[in-house]
Amino acid sequence: MSSTGFPLAADFPAATAEQWQRAALGVLRKTGAAGEDAGLEAVDALLATSSHDGVRSAPLYTRADTAPAAGLPGLFPFTRGGRAAGAVVSGWDVRQRHDEADPKLANEAIHADLENGATSLWLALGEDGLAAGALPDVLDGVYLDLAGVVLDAGGAALEAAEAWLGFAASTGVAAADLSGGLGLDPLGWRARTGLEGPPLPAVAALAGRLTTGYPGLRAVTVDATVYHDAGAGDAQELGCAAAAGVAYLRALTGAGLDAAAAFGQLEFRYAATADQFATIAKLRAARRIWSRVAELCGVPDAGAQRQHAVTSAAMMTARDPWVNMLRTTLACFAAGVGGADAVTVRPFDERLGGPDGFSRRIARNTQALLLDEAHAGRVVDPAGGSWYVERLTEETARAAWDWFTEIERAGGMAAALGSGLVADRLAETWQRRAASIAHRRDPITGVSEFPQVDERLPRQPAEVATPPAGGLPRHHYAEAFERLRDRGDAHAAATGSRPVVFLATLGPPPAHTARATFAANLFAAGGIAAVTGAVEEFAASGAPVACLCSSDRTYTDAATPAARALAAAGARRIWLAGKPGGYEAVDGYLYSGCDAVDVLETTLRELGVP
Repeated sequence: MSSTGFPLAADFPAATAEQWQRAALGVLRKTGAAGEDAGLEAVDALLATSSHDGVRSAPLYTRADTAPAAGLPGLFPFTRGGRAAGAVVSGWDVRQRHDEADPKLANEAIHADLENGATSLWLALGEDGLAAGALPDVLDGVYLDLAGVVLDAGGAALEAAEAWLGFAASTGVAAADLSGGLGLDPLGWRARTGLEGPPLPAVAALAGRLTTGYPGLRAVTVDATVYHDAGAGDAQELGCAAAAGVAYLRALTGAGLDAAAAFGQLEFRYAATADQFATIAKLRAARRIWSRVAELCGVPDAGAQRQHAVTSAAMMTARDPWVNMLRTTLACFAAGVGGADAVTVRPFDERLGGPDGFSRRIARNTQALLLDEAHAGRVVDPAGGSWYVERLTEETARAAWDWFTEIERAGGMAAALGSGLVADRLAETWQRRAASIAHRRDPITGVSEFPQVDERLPRQPAEVATPPAGGLPRHHYAEAFERLRDRGDAHAAATGSRPVVFLATLGPPPAHTARATFAANLFAAGGIAAVTGAVEEFAASGAPVACLCSSDRTYTDAATPAARALAAAGARRIWLAGKPGGYEAVDGYLYSGCDAVDVLETTLRELGVP
């Protein structure tokens, strides 16, 4: 016992990395992942993981895994935050999005948000949102000197900006008291839609007006979520954002703004996902990258990147949408801990159409709980100093910088979009991610894992406006499984019953229960019901597809005879729940890591589901 009476681990010998490696190697040998002749070096190789765009994570980080000094919050290189006090004083900016087309409904929702915790507004204007001319009705009663407003008007951003500035002037609020941004992002609009956005000279001219008369407004938003939605990994998202930001800096300085003022006109928007450590590292890496750009431009102190984090649209599911509450809570937590200046939480049911009052309330209260009850904003850069986070920040920043410089060598962001470089690279990353999802290495709760076949959605899906074609694709992680599930549901609606697979169990319950449960869960992901029984009950079930379920020991003697019996009884396809074993009459195998999307596609086809 120490003199203080609180020994903390002082009475235990220090553990070493080699001890951990030996313990881990023993487990890997028992599971068969490592051979008996494998050495300690095999541990890192077997347990390390890589992101879909190549950022590697080791299984264990120690003091030896150094990273460049992160500096202090509010100081170059701004890795630890753009403000010295972070969100400690007043919390991060709780920014809620509004894209209702009806001005009256939008005004009611805006007031509900502002009266219940939101601190700024993100308004979607244009064809699929609010009309710019409706701003007086939409913002009626809103105190513009208290609530910031950020516009998102795509190709009509210049017109919307003029309408907003005109309206703001009519309210009598001093220009110096306005805050927010005009949301001009012509490169992002082109990436999202394939359409030309506002010309860069006009963007630069408007930015020049703001620098002289509107100190609280920013003209440009570098929206990197378009690249995230198209399949980009975190490093690729950051690299695209940096390239777009540099393109805007060139336009602004070319129009006469000094470099520091040009940096001050940009805000960056990133996606926050339920992978909390990756999101924390991404936001920290983004600040590190942008500070390096500022340093190269000769204005290092201007490199404090302003960040708006939005919970990922790609991770949201239309199936079991309640789980989205958990995803957005993790993402919001990560965004706040990662140092985002403003955070938007998407309503959990947004994939089903426009949000209602309940889902908007949940989105607001997610942030309120994290700020007011969990005190997630009370510590500046709480993840700083973690060997894992610091190293992941550095690796993400380096990978992003490599991608950014590749875009620059290709002629810049506009040229890289035009040549297809960005689209092709993001498509490659998406294919890797889609393969991991299909094989359920990246499980999606409620969709690819633990689906509820007969779930009741909170409301009927509404028609959603189709975005203009021609730009980068918009993916959802669950899209392949959801398409299969839709087919199963459509069949049930048309015929009055779900497509069915027969689970033929062999041996006593302890032998087959685990694999029968595994198989039923997999088939449910495609909207397919499962009935269970002995092999001889197959013919009476009326199901054209069967799946054998039992233990490896039972399969040794019983799998082939059972499969032959099922085939003789009319089974068009016979699966076996277990690792491939070369059993006769078995057409395919269901096991952890198999291509579940291909299994479901094949099964639905055999069941005659169009």
